[in-house]
Amino acid sequence: QVQLVESGGGLVQAGGSLRLSCTASGRTFSLYAMGWFRQVPGKEREFVARITWSSFATAYANSVLGRFTISRDNTKNTVYLQMNSLKPEDTAVYYCASKDTAWSAYDHWGQGTQVTVSS
Repeated sequence: QVQLVESGGGLVQAGGSLRLSCTASGRTFSLYAMGWFRQVPGKEREFVARITWSSFATAYANSVLGRFTISRDNTKNTVYLQMNSLKPEDTAVYYCASKDTAWSAYDHWGQGTQVTVSS
């Protein structure tokens, strides 16, 4: 089992920045990738970004490309999401997730952290 704990959410004005952190514990040696997702009440959870554990390969949703950066520190088992040029439409609960293989679903999730961007 892998346990994920997010932190770093909060309230920020449009154009501002926030950095989210997600620390993994437990069977971290089995990780293939970690990702960030977000969800607004009444809408489906959507993919934001992901990074693979061994190759550092990254992927982003078009809506955040060029504004958000995902990175990781293996020594701390932590993944970060640096969010710049935030927009009100980025307001959501952000979730960290992990998966053990390239073809599996994300099967471990954090509790979520609220990000609110005011206009």
